[in-house]
Amino acid sequence: MATPPAQEHPMRTVRLAKITLNIGAGEPGAKLEKSKGMMEKIAGRTSIITKVRKRNTFGGTKGRPIGVKVTIRGPEALELLRRLLRATENKVMFSSFDSTGNFSFGVKEYINIQGVKYDPEIGILGLDVAVTLERPGYRIKRRALRQSPVGKRHQVTRQDAMDWAKAFGIQLVEKLEK
Repeated sequence: MATPPAQEHPMRTVRLAKITLNIGAGEPGAKLEKSKGMMEKIAGRTSIITKVRKRNTFGGTKGRPIGVKVTIRGPEALELLRRLLRATENKVMFSSFDSTGNFSFGVKEYINIQGVKYDPEIGILGLDVAVTLERPGYRIKRRALRQSPVGKRHQVTRQDAMDWAKAFGIQLVEKLEK
């Protein structure tokens, strides 16, 4: 008798945990406010202003606003990821993947994103997209009681993330054409 093909265990499936969109304005003022408006237009959610965490030698005073970010989870994250990838022609570089199964890419101009119109008040801005992948069971590292680290064999690896990206329809390239 032939044995049926081995199916992957449901706890080993890789899924999209969240997408984080980020724009670094560098300074408070008009550019930061334009970035905030653009981010809310793209994500459809309110954005958060990021601040300098500690003083540095480049003039960054602690607590000074320098950028805008928004985090999206669930089915909206999948749909937004599809739209953002169309802006980059579904191409992501191999070097964009880290060892813990996350990857990121940039969108040069927000007008390349499907469904977003040019706004003369905002001008042309780009943004960074960070994609976080996880497996079922990752909640144990975020829960309030009895937090525990995720086991080494259960963590998402770089190869797992690349396989998920290929299955999602992302083309992995060595270098992006300009």
